[in-house]
Amino acid sequence: MIDELQRALIPLSEPPPGPGWNHASMADLLGDVPRKPASVLVGLREGVQPRVILTVRNGQLNAHAGQVAFPGGARDDADHDAVTTALRESEEEIGLDRRLASPLGFLDVFETVSGFQITPVVARVDADARLRPSPDEVDEVFEVPLAFFLEPANLRHYVMDYRGHRREMVEFLHGGHRIWGATAAMLLNLLQRMGRA
Repeated sequence: MIDELQRALIPLSEPPPGPGWNHASMADLLGDVPRKPASVLVGLREGVQPRVILTVRNGQLNAHAGQVAFPGGARDDADHDAVTTALRESEEEIGLDRRLASPLGFLDVFETVSGFQITPVVARVDADARLRPSPDEVDEVFEVPLAFFLEPANLRHYVMDYRGHRREMVEFLHGGHRIWGATAAMLLNLLQRMGRA
């Protein structure tokens, strides 16, 4: 399964420059204001069945409180590239030792309604990596088998109105968690790149 995924990724040597694959729909909402660069880590914990690492954001945060998300955040001036940002943010948010994460490649750049241009970095995470959520940012860390996302019946489509625009959305429901918004869209991009959606 990891080999199939690896073949679907954008190589580390060719970081995707943007704009996001959803730029047209975001331009309708945000116009052409510059997007702030950010990265997330799509971490796959090694094992008999690879598992995707996800977080529940702190319920007191100003933005996206309580939502399921990949660890990640805005690029710092000191960050060398998108991989550096994703690994640094994952260390800060969930205590992932960056030496235990092996980047495999990228998904397509994604733009958010909050004005970010996100580069998703897919990485293999050591089976023994210990994860400790930073309580200021993360309420919970949980894992979902990659196979769950690859099952077509688990991808749910719906439509929502946002600022007067109808937006087609996707979501996954797993173990009491609703995975939607940008996180679900990036997972959909992974499925599309793998020819599974």
